[in-house]
Amino acid sequence: MSDAHGEWPLKRLMTEVCGSGPKSAEDMSREQAAEAFERILDGEPDATTLGAFWLANRWKRNNGEELGAYVDVMREESVQTAEPDADPVDCGANYDGKGRSALLGVAAGVVAAAAGTPVVVHSGDHVPTQKQDAYKHVLDALDVRTDLSPEESAEMVDDVGFGFYYQPNFNPVVHALWDRRDQMGVRTFVNTVETLGNPANANVYLGSFYHLAFAKKIVDTVQESERAGFSRVLMFQGMEGYDDVRPGSTTVAEWSEGDELEDFTVETPEHGMDFESDDLAVEDVAADSATITTEVLAGERDDQFADAVALNAALRIYAREDADSIREGLDLARDAIADGSAEDVLADLQSF
Repeated sequence: MSDAHGEWPLKRLMTEVCGSGPKSAEDMSREQAAEAFERILDGEPDATTLGAFWLANRWKRNNGEELGAYVDVMREESVQTAEPDADPVDCGANYDGKGRSALLGVAAGVVAAAAGTPVVVHSGDHVPTQKQDAYKHVLDALDVRTDLSPEESAEMVDDVGFGFYYQPNFNPVVHALWDRRDQMGVRTFVNTVETLGNPANANVYLGSFYHLAFAKKIVDTVQESERAGFSRVLMFQGMEGYDDVRPGSTTVAEWSEGDELEDFTVETPEHGMDFESDDLAVEDVAADSATITTEVLAGERDDQFADAVALNAALRIYAREDADSIREGLDLARDAIADGSAEDVLADLQSF
């Protein structure tokens, strides 16, 4: 029986479509998935039913059509965009953060901005399930404003070349699910789709994966979505699932609209990254990452962290096609550090 949302309450979806277990569950249609997330964002489902639905989706694994529908509903019902004049790279790292290794995306984004590639990052505040340090916490430790309206975030991008969008302010309805997500104890599809919120209406998305299959799923999601807005995606194997390149032989997935997904390998030792992931470990992710950021951008470090920041900046420059290769992007990144322009961008960011 239909209601204001349609014909598919979550309980019915669980019983008739997606709740019978990982082997026998069926995928939802685009319309069913969209209706389900509309109901969730409206706060309609019983807490038990909502938890069961999230867990069923985790067991059966969402396909690109379902995820694309979720993204479209989120963009329609929750995301408040503010588009800068610049056309930035959107860095959509996992909002639940990192707990063991330095978070280098702020430093890398600032270096990329200094080299002429505007960058946008976004995160929440200790998002479930890991509730670890994300972009916001490194920026807070650097004394950079983070509690910004979307309009202020867009202004930051245009003034500085690097901008931060804060989830409670640009994606408030999804943020309101925090308590329910925390009670789950495991990640849900919301952890995936919130990284695709694209508050700056960027054309280029940069993200990370543990396995190449996840990169394909994200590209499928972007293609299935009518509102995500991305025409190019670059993803790589990231440390702790974050958008910091993992040392060693690292797979990069690349897609542009009209083309097939391609992948290639970056041998990080060939780019001055001849060390192991453990060499990027820190004790306090936010505070230590802020210190590393300041010292690298000031030219005070010539170690594994400086090399890692330059390489991660190169991926951002290459993602926007401001360099024809990772090596060319690396040269631009190192020049931006050496001539002091990266340190100047950080100072501008702190005074914004």
